Amino acid sequence: MENQVLTQPVLDQNPVNQKKPVSKTVKMLILAVILSLVFGSIGGALGTVYLLRSSSGKKLLGAMSVPGLSQNVVYNEDSSTVNVVKQAGPAVVSIIISQDLSQVPGYGLNPDSQDPFFNFFFNNGQMPQDNGNSSGDNSSGNSSSGGLQEVGAGSGFFVSADGLILTNKHVVSDTSASYTVITSDGKKYDAKVLAQDPTNDLALVKINIQNAPYLKLADSSQLQVGQHVIAIGNSLGQYQNTVTSGIISGIGRSITAGSDTGSSEDLSGVIQTDAAINPGNSGGPLLNIEGQVVGINTAIDQQGQLVGFAIPANEIAKALVSYQKNGKITSAFLGVRYIIITDDIATQQNLPRNYGALIVRGQNVTDFAVLPGSPADKAGLMENDIILEVNGTKVDQNNTLASLISNYSPGDTVTLRVYHKGQEEDVKLTLGETK
Repeated sequence: MENQVLTQPVLDQNPVNQKKPVSKTVKMLILAVILSLVFGSIGGALGTVYLLRSSSGKKLLGAMSVPGLSQNVVYNEDSSTVNVVKQAGPAVVSIIISQDLSQVPGYGLNPDSQDPFFNFFFNNGQMPQDNGNSSGDNSSGNSSSGGLQEVGAGSGFFVSADGLILTNKHVVSDTSASYTVITSDGKKYDAKVLAQDPTNDLALVKINIQNAPYLKLADSSQLQVGQHVIAIGNSLGQYQNTVTSGIISGIGRSITAGSDTGSSEDLSGVIQTDAAINPGNSGGPLLNIEGQVVGINTAIDQQGQLVGFAIPANEIAKALVSYQKNGKITSAFLGVRYIIITDDIATQQNLPRNYGALIVRGQNVTDFAVLPGSPADKAGLMENDIILEVNGTKVDQNNTLASLISNYSPGDTVTLRVYHKGQEEDVKLTLGETK
Protein backbone atom coordinates (compact mmCIF):
# COMPACT_ATOMS: atom_id res chain seq x y z
CA MET A 1 0.00 0.00 0.00
CA GLU A 2 1.28 3.34 -0.91
CA ASN A 3 1.98 5.85 1.81
CA GLN A 4 -0.63 8.68 1.90
CA VAL A 5 0.34 12.26 2.53
CA LEU A 6 -2.06 13.99 4.93
CA THR A 7 -2.96 17.56 3.89
CA GLN A 8 -4.73 18.54 7.08
CA PRO A 9 -3.25 18.80 10.57
CA VAL A 10 -3.48 15.76 12.73
CA LEU A 11 -5.29 16.51 15.97
CA ASP A 12 -4.20 14.80 19.10
CA GLN A 13 -7.03 13.49 21.19
CA ASN A 14 -5.38 15.11 24.18
CA PRO A 15 -4.89 18.84 23.34
CA VAL A 16 -2.70 19.35 26.34
CA ASN A 17 -0.10 17.28 24.74
CA GLN A 18 -0.08 19.74 21.77
CA LYS A 19 1.02 22.84 23.73
CA LYS A 20 4.40 24.23 22.96
CA PRO A 21 6.32 26.77 25.00
CA VAL A 22 5.72 30.43 24.00
CA SER A 23 8.92 32.26 23.25
CA LYS A 24 10.00 35.28 25.31
CA THR A 25 9.81 37.51 22.18
CA VAL A 26 6.16 36.68 21.62
CA LYS A 27 5.37 37.39 25.25
CA MET A 28 7.03 40.80 25.05
CA LEU A 29 5.11 41.60 21.87
CA ILE A 30 1.77 40.71 23.41
CA LEU A 31 2.56 42.79 26.51
CA ALA A 32 3.51 45.76 24.37
CA VAL A 33 0.22 45.58 22.45
CA ILE A 34 -1.82 45.42 25.65
CA LEU A 35 0.04 48.33 27.22
CA SER A 36 -0.37 50.39 24.03
CA LEU A 37 -4.12 49.86 24.05
CA VAL A 38 -4.43 50.77 27.73
CA PHE A 39 -2.28 53.88 27.63
CA GLY A 40 -3.71 54.89 24.25
CA SER A 41 -7.21 54.87 25.69
CA ILE A 42 -6.18 56.88 28.72
CA GLY A 43 -4.17 59.33 26.62
CA GLY A 44 -7.06 59.80 24.21
CA ALA A 45 -9.46 60.55 27.03
CA LEU A 46 -7.08 63.02 28.68
CA GLY A 47 -6.33 64.63 25.32
CA THR A 48 -10.04 65.12 24.68
CA VAL A 49 -10.47 66.80 28.08
CA TYR A 50 -7.52 69.09 27.44
CA LEU A 51 -8.73 70.02 23.98
CA LEU A 52 -12.22 70.85 25.18
CA ARG A 53 -10.92 72.92 28.08
CA SER A 54 -8.31 74.84 26.11
CA SER A 55 -10.12 75.39 22.79
CA SER A 56 -9.91 79.12 21.97
CA GLY A 57 -8.96 79.74 25.59
CA LYS A 58 -12.57 79.08 26.67
CA LYS A 59 -14.28 76.51 28.89
CA LEU A 60 -16.92 74.78 26.83
CA LEU A 61 -20.05 72.64 27.20
CA GLY A 62 -21.93 71.82 30.40
CA ALA A 63 -21.33 69.07 32.94
CA MET A 64 -20.03 65.96 31.26
CA SER A 65 -18.58 62.61 32.26
CA VAL A 66 -15.38 61.64 30.48
CA PRO A 67 -15.05 57.90 29.75
CA GLY A 68 -12.13 56.37 31.58
CA LEU A 69 -12.19 58.94 34.40
CA SER A 70 -13.98 58.45 37.68
CA GLN A 71 -14.90 62.08 38.26
CA ASN A 72 -17.18 64.48 36.37
CA VAL A 73 -15.51 67.47 34.70
CA VAL A 74 -17.68 70.62 34.78
CA TYR A 75 -17.30 73.30 32.08
CA ASN A 76 -18.64 76.83 32.67
CA GLU A 77 -19.17 79.31 29.84
CA ASP A 78 -16.53 82.02 30.01
CA SER A 79 -17.39 84.29 27.11
CA SER A 80 -15.86 87.70 26.54
CA THR A 81 -19.14 88.83 25.01
CA VAL A 82 -21.03 87.91 28.17
CA ASN A 83 -18.51 89.85 30.26
CA VAL A 84 -18.84 92.93 28.04
CA VAL A 85 -22.63 92.83 28.28
CA LYS A 86 -22.52 92.51 32.07
CA GLN A 87 -20.11 95.41 32.25
CA ALA A 88 -21.65 97.76 29.69
CA GLY A 89 -25.35 96.85 29.80
CA PRO A 90 -26.26 98.95 32.87
CA ALA A 91 -24.94 102.08 31.11
CA VAL A 92 -27.26 101.67 28.10
CA VAL A 93 -30.67 103.35 28.21
CA SER A 94 -33.86 103.47 26.17
CA ILE A 95 -35.24 106.84 25.05
CA ILE A 96 -38.99 107.15 24.54
CA ILE A 97 -40.40 109.93 22.32
CA SER A 98 -43.86 111.22 23.18
CA GLN A 99 -46.10 113.78 21.48
CA ASP A 100 -49.42 115.44 22.17
CA LEU A 101 -51.16 114.01 19.12
CA SER A 102 -54.08 116.38 19.52
CA GLN A 103 -51.68 119.17 18.54
CA VAL A 104 -50.42 117.40 15.40
CA PRO A 105 -52.49 118.65 12.41
CA GLY A 106 -54.30 115.83 10.65
CA TYR A 107 -52.93 113.11 12.91
CA GLY A 108 -55.35 110.20 13.15
CA LEU A 109 -57.32 111.14 10.03
CA ASN A 110 -55.14 108.93 7.87
CA PRO A 111 -52.63 106.33 9.03
CA ASP A 112 -50.23 107.58 6.37
CA SER A 113 -50.22 111.00 8.01
CA GLN A 114 -48.08 109.64 10.83
CA ASP A 115 -44.57 110.90 10.51
CA PRO A 116 -42.78 108.27 8.38
CA PHE A 117 -39.56 109.43 9.98
CA PHE A 118 -40.22 106.90 12.72
CA ASN A 119 -40.95 104.20 10.15
CA PHE A 120 -37.34 104.40 9.04
CA PHE A 121 -35.52 104.86 12.29
CA PHE A 122 -37.79 103.28 14.83
CA ASN A 123 -40.58 100.74 15.12
CA ASN A 124 -42.55 100.92 11.86
CA GLY A 125 -45.09 103.16 13.51
CA GLN A 126 -45.85 100.77 16.38
CA MET A 127 -45.84 102.04 19.92
CA PRO A 128 -43.10 100.76 22.23
CA GLN A 129 -44.29 98.35 24.91
CA ASP A 130 -43.62 98.86 28.62
CA ASN A 131 -41.63 95.91 29.93
CA GLY A 132 -43.56 95.95 33.16
CA ASN A 133 -40.44 96.44 35.26
CA SER A 134 -40.66 100.21 35.59
CA SER A 135 -40.63 101.48 39.12
CA GLY A 136 -42.47 104.67 38.29
CA ASP A 137 -39.73 106.82 39.80
CA ASN A 138 -39.45 110.12 37.92
CA SER A 139 -41.93 108.81 35.38
CA SER A 140 -43.10 111.37 32.90
CA GLY A 141 -46.54 109.80 32.73
CA ASN A 142 -46.48 109.99 28.96
CA SER A 143 -48.88 107.16 28.18
CA SER A 144 -52.07 108.67 26.83
CA SER A 145 -53.50 111.44 29.04
CA GLY A 146 -54.11 114.76 27.36
CA GLY A 147 -53.33 113.33 23.95
CA LEU A 148 -49.70 112.64 24.90
CA GLN A 149 -48.66 109.29 23.46
CA GLU A 150 -45.49 107.39 22.75
CA VAL A 151 -44.64 107.66 19.07
CA GLY A 152 -41.09 106.36 18.84
CA ALA A 153 -38.09 105.00 20.66
CA GLY A 154 -34.34 105.03 20.43
CA SER A 155 -31.29 104.26 22.53
CA GLY A 156 -28.48 106.05 24.31
CA PHE A 157 -25.73 105.50 26.85
CA PHE A 158 -24.25 107.33 29.81
CA VAL A 159 -20.95 109.15 29.18
CA SER A 160 -20.63 110.58 32.70
CA ALA A 161 -21.75 109.65 36.21
CA ASP A 162 -23.96 112.76 36.56
CA GLY A 163 -26.50 111.57 33.97
CA LEU A 164 -25.13 112.91 30.68
CA ILE A 165 -26.33 110.64 27.86
CA LEU A 166 -25.14 110.43 24.29
CA THR A 167 -27.62 109.53 21.56
CA ASN A 168 -28.35 110.26 17.90
CA LYS A 169 -29.57 113.69 16.86
CA HIS A 170 -32.40 112.12 14.88
CA VAL A 171 -33.69 110.44 18.06
CA VAL A 172 -34.28 113.75 19.86
CA SER A 173 -34.62 116.21 16.97
CA ASP A 174 -38.35 116.96 17.38
CA THR A 175 -38.67 120.11 19.46
CA SER A 176 -42.41 119.52 19.95
CA ALA A 177 -41.85 116.12 21.57
CA SER A 178 -40.98 115.18 25.12
CA TYR A 179 -38.41 112.56 26.00
CA THR A 180 -38.25 109.91 28.70
CA VAL A 181 -35.20 107.82 29.58
CA ILE A 182 -35.64 104.29 30.88
CA THR A 183 -32.56 102.89 32.59
CA SER A 184 -31.62 99.22 32.51
CA ASP A 185 -33.25 98.67 35.91
CA GLY A 186 -36.60 99.88 34.54
CA LYS A 187 -36.69 103.33 36.19
CA LYS A 188 -38.04 106.27 34.18
CA TYR A 189 -36.66 109.81 34.11
CA ASP A 190 -37.65 113.01 32.33
CA ALA A 191 -34.90 113.93 29.89
CA LYS A 192 -33.70 117.31 28.68
CA VAL A 193 -31.96 117.80 25.33
CA LEU A 194 -28.78 119.81 25.98
CA ALA A 195 -26.99 119.93 22.63
CA GLN A 196 -27.07 118.69 19.06
CA ASP A 197 -24.15 118.33 16.69
CA PRO A 198 -24.72 120.53 13.60
CA THR A 199 -22.76 118.22 11.28
CA ASN A 200 -22.92 114.75 12.86
CA ASP A 201 -25.90 112.70 13.98
CA LEU A 202 -25.04 113.22 17.65
CA ALA A 203 -26.89 114.74 20.58
CA LEU A 204 -26.56 115.03 24.35
CA VAL A 205 -29.43 114.64 26.81
CA LYS A 206 -29.45 114.83 30.60
CA ILE A 207 -31.42 113.19 33.38
CA ASN A 208 -31.40 113.81 37.13
CA ILE A 209 -29.39 110.88 38.47
CA GLN A 210 -26.26 110.38 40.52
CA ASN A 211 -23.50 107.76 40.20
CA ALA A 212 -24.73 106.52 36.84
CA PRO A 213 -22.64 103.74 35.28
CA TYR A 214 -20.96 105.17 32.20
CA LEU A 215 -18.96 103.91 29.24
CA LYS A 216 -15.47 104.85 28.13
CA LEU A 217 -14.49 105.66 24.57
CA ALA A 218 -11.93 103.73 22.54
CA ASP A 219 -9.55 105.23 19.99
CA SER A 220 -11.51 104.46 16.84
CA SER A 221 -8.51 105.24 14.63
CA GLN A 222 -7.07 101.89 15.72
CA LEU A 223 -10.02 99.82 14.50
CA GLN A 224 -9.38 96.91 12.16
CA VAL A 225 -11.69 95.27 9.63
CA GLY A 226 -12.69 91.90 11.04
CA GLN A 227 -12.51 93.07 14.65
CA HIS A 228 -15.23 91.68 16.93
CA VAL A 229 -17.86 94.18 18.07
CA ILE A 230 -21.03 94.10 20.18
CA ALA A 231 -24.13 96.30 19.84
CA ILE A 232 -26.62 97.01 22.63
CA GLY A 233 -29.86 98.93 22.19
CA ASN A 234 -33.63 99.21 22.44
CA SER A 235 -34.31 96.98 19.44
CA LEU A 236 -37.58 97.74 17.59
CA GLY A 237 -38.45 100.15 20.39
CA GLN A 238 -39.69 97.36 22.63
CA TYR A 239 -36.84 94.92 23.33
CA GLN A 240 -34.75 96.89 25.81
CA ASN A 241 -30.99 96.24 25.96
CA THR A 242 -31.00 93.75 23.11
CA VAL A 243 -27.51 92.41 22.41
CA THR A 244 -26.15 91.52 18.97
CA SER A 245 -22.59 90.83 17.90
CA GLY A 246 -20.53 90.68 14.74
CA ILE A 247 -17.45 92.18 13.18
CA ILE A 248 -16.35 95.46 11.66
CA SER A 249 -17.12 95.06 7.97
CA GLY A 250 -15.65 98.32 6.74
CA ILE A 251 -14.07 101.58 7.88
CA GLY A 252 -14.34 105.09 6.48
CA ARG A 253 -17.66 104.62 4.68
CA SER A 254 -19.59 107.62 3.35
CA ILE A 255 -23.38 107.38 3.51
CA THR A 256 -26.50 109.50 3.29
CA ALA A 257 -28.81 108.65 6.19
CA GLY A 258 -32.38 109.73 5.67
CA SER A 259 -36.04 109.10 6.30
CA ASP A 260 -39.26 108.91 4.32
CA THR A 261 -39.94 112.58 5.02
CA GLY A 262 -37.07 113.58 2.76
CA SER A 263 -34.77 114.71 5.56
CA SER A 264 -31.26 113.39 5.15
CA GLU A 265 -27.75 113.82 6.44
CA ASP A 266 -24.43 113.08 4.77
CA LEU A 267 -22.10 111.16 7.07
CA SER A 268 -18.50 110.35 6.23
CA GLY A 269 -15.90 108.16 7.88
CA VAL A 270 -18.49 105.89 9.48
CA ILE A 271 -17.97 102.30 10.61
CA GLN A 272 -19.79 99.48 8.83
CA THR A 273 -20.72 96.40 10.86
CA ASP A 274 -22.61 93.15 10.36
CA ALA A 275 -23.82 93.14 13.97
CA ALA A 276 -27.61 93.31 13.64
CA ILE A 277 -28.72 96.97 13.97
CA ASN A 278 -32.50 97.30 14.09
CA PRO A 279 -34.83 100.30 14.29
CA GLY A 280 -34.68 101.48 17.89
CA ASN A 281 -30.96 100.67 18.16
CA SER A 282 -30.20 104.22 17.02
CA GLY A 283 -28.06 105.92 19.66
CA GLY A 284 -26.85 102.72 21.29
CA PRO A 285 -23.17 101.86 21.66
CA LEU A 286 -21.03 99.69 19.42
CA LEU A 287 -18.47 98.12 21.76
CA ASN A 288 -15.14 96.37 21.41
CA ILE A 289 -14.23 93.24 23.34
CA GLU A 290 -12.87 95.41 26.17
CA GLY A 291 -16.27 97.01 26.69
CA GLN A 292 -15.18 100.37 25.27
CA VAL A 293 -17.32 102.38 22.84
CA VAL A 294 -15.92 102.30 19.31
CA GLY A 295 -18.98 103.97 17.77
CA ILE A 296 -22.62 104.97 18.12
CA ASN A 297 -25.12 103.00 16.04
CA THR A 298 -26.75 105.38 13.61
CA ALA A 299 -28.18 103.92 10.41
CA ILE A 300 -29.02 100.74 8.55
CA ASP A 301 -29.13 99.90 4.87
CA GLN A 302 -32.65 98.59 4.32
CA GLN A 303 -31.66 97.21 0.92
CA GLY A 304 -29.18 94.75 2.41
CA GLN A 305 -28.81 92.33 5.28
CA LEU A 306 -26.71 93.01 8.34
CA VAL A 307 -25.36 96.28 6.96
CA GLY A 308 -25.31 98.79 9.78
CA PHE A 309 -23.34 101.98 10.33
CA ALA A 310 -21.92 103.71 13.39
CA ILE A 311 -20.30 107.11 13.94
CA PRO A 312 -16.72 106.55 15.21
CA ALA A 313 -15.83 107.15 18.85
CA ASN A 314 -13.28 109.83 17.95
CA GLU A 315 -16.12 111.97 16.56
CA ILE A 316 -17.99 111.44 19.82
CA ALA A 317 -14.93 112.58 21.75
CA LYS A 318 -14.72 115.79 19.72
CA ALA A 319 -18.38 116.53 20.41
CA LEU A 320 -17.94 115.99 24.15
CA VAL A 321 -14.86 118.20 24.30
CA SER A 322 -16.70 120.92 22.38
CA TYR A 323 -19.68 120.76 24.74
CA GLN A 324 -17.49 120.88 27.84
CA LYS A 325 -15.60 123.85 26.44
CA ASN A 326 -18.42 125.87 24.85
CA GLY A 327 -21.64 124.57 26.37
CA LYS A 328 -22.67 123.43 22.89
CA ILE A 329 -21.37 121.18 20.13
CA THR A 330 -19.57 123.21 17.50
CA SER A 331 -17.75 122.16 14.37
CA ALA A 332 -15.55 123.80 11.77
CA PHE A 333 -17.27 125.06 8.63
CA LEU A 334 -15.85 125.47 5.11
CA GLY A 335 -18.96 126.09 3.02
CA VAL A 336 -18.70 123.97 -0.13
CA ARG A 337 -20.80 121.24 -1.70
CA TYR A 338 -18.63 118.52 -3.22
CA ILE A 339 -18.19 114.96 -4.42
CA ILE A 340 -15.14 112.80 -3.78
CA ILE A 341 -13.36 112.04 -7.04
CA THR A 342 -12.70 108.40 -7.88
CA ASP A 343 -11.02 106.87 -10.93
CA ASP A 344 -14.44 106.26 -12.50
CA ILE A 345 -15.66 109.81 -11.88
CA ALA A 346 -12.41 111.26 -13.20
CA THR A 347 -12.78 109.21 -16.39
CA GLN A 348 -16.49 109.93 -16.87
CA GLN A 349 -16.12 113.69 -16.40
CA ASN A 350 -12.66 113.99 -17.99
CA LEU A 351 -11.20 115.56 -14.85
CA PRO A 352 -7.55 116.61 -14.61
CA ARG A 353 -7.07 114.74 -11.29
CA ASN A 354 -8.30 111.34 -10.09
CA TYR A 355 -8.51 112.34 -6.43
CA GLY A 356 -9.73 115.28 -4.37
CA ALA A 357 -13.06 116.98 -3.70
CA LEU A 358 -14.79 118.40 -6.77
CA ILE A 359 -16.89 121.44 -5.84
CA VAL A 360 -20.32 120.99 -7.45
CA ARG A 361 -23.77 122.58 -7.48
CA GLY A 362 -26.77 120.67 -6.12
CA GLN A 363 -30.00 119.81 -7.94
CA ASN A 364 -31.99 122.73 -6.56
CA VAL A 365 -31.46 126.37 -7.44
CA THR A 366 -30.58 127.14 -3.83
CA ASP A 367 -28.01 124.30 -3.64
CA PHE A 368 -24.99 126.52 -4.18
CA ALA A 369 -21.62 124.94 -4.93
CA VAL A 370 -20.03 127.54 -2.64
CA LEU A 371 -22.21 129.00 0.09
CA PRO A 372 -22.29 132.81 -0.15
CA GLY A 373 -20.42 134.48 2.71
CA SER A 374 -18.73 131.25 3.78
CA PRO A 375 -14.97 130.90 4.40
CA ALA A 376 -14.67 129.15 1.02
CA ASP A 377 -16.48 132.02 -0.70
CA LYS A 378 -14.28 134.62 0.99
CA ALA A 379 -11.18 132.69 -0.11
CA GLY A 380 -12.32 132.74 -3.76
CA LEU A 381 -13.18 129.05 -4.23
CA MET A 382 -15.52 128.37 -7.12
CA GLU A 383 -17.66 125.65 -8.69
CA ASN A 384 -15.56 122.99 -10.51
CA ASP A 385 -12.48 123.73 -8.39
CA ILE A 386 -10.86 120.60 -6.96
CA ILE A 387 -9.62 120.65 -3.36
CA LEU A 388 -6.63 118.30 -3.43
CA GLU A 389 -5.14 118.64 0.06
CA VAL A 390 -5.90 120.04 3.50
CA ASN A 391 -2.72 121.14 5.30
CA GLY A 392 -0.72 118.67 3.24
CA THR A 393 -3.06 115.68 3.65
CA LYS A 394 -4.42 114.26 0.41
CA VAL A 395 -8.21 114.34 -0.02
CA ASP A 396 -9.53 110.97 -1.20
CA GLN A 397 -11.99 108.22 -0.32
CA ASN A 398 -10.10 107.37 2.84
CA ASN A 399 -9.71 111.01 3.88
CA THR A 400 -12.81 112.88 2.80
CA LEU A 401 -12.91 116.65 2.92
CA ALA A 402 -15.48 116.57 5.74
CA SER A 403 -13.40 114.21 7.87
CA LEU A 404 -10.27 116.30 7.40
CA ILE A 405 -12.03 119.58 8.23
CA SER A 406 -13.57 117.95 11.33
CA ASN A 407 -10.07 117.65 12.79
CA TYR A 408 -10.03 121.43 13.22
CA SER A 409 -11.99 123.92 15.29
CA PRO A 410 -13.82 127.07 14.26
CA GLY A 411 -11.29 129.88 13.93
CA ASP A 412 -8.43 127.62 12.87
CA THR A 413 -6.47 128.61 9.77
CA VAL A 414 -5.84 125.90 7.18
CA THR A 415 -4.09 125.77 3.84
CA LEU A 416 -5.89 124.08 0.95
CA ARG A 417 -4.15 122.82 -2.16
CA VAL A 418 -6.63 123.62 -4.95
CA TYR A 419 -6.76 122.91 -8.68
CA HIS A 420 -8.22 126.18 -10.00
CA LYS A 421 -8.58 127.17 -13.66
CA GLY A 422 -5.94 124.84 -14.97
CA GLN A 423 -3.31 125.12 -12.27
CA GLU A 424 -2.63 124.15 -8.66
CA GLU A 425 -2.37 126.82 -6.00
CA ASP A 426 -2.40 127.10 -2.21
CA VAL A 427 -5.34 128.86 -0.59
CA LYS A 428 -5.19 129.90 3.05
CA LEU A 429 -8.46 130.50 4.91
CA THR A 430 -9.95 130.66 8.39
CA LEU A 431 -12.65 128.10 9.17
CA GLY A 432 -16.02 129.27 10.35
CA GLU A 433 -18.53 127.68 12.74
CA THR A 434 -21.45 125.56 11.63
CA LYS A 435 -24.72 127.11 12.75
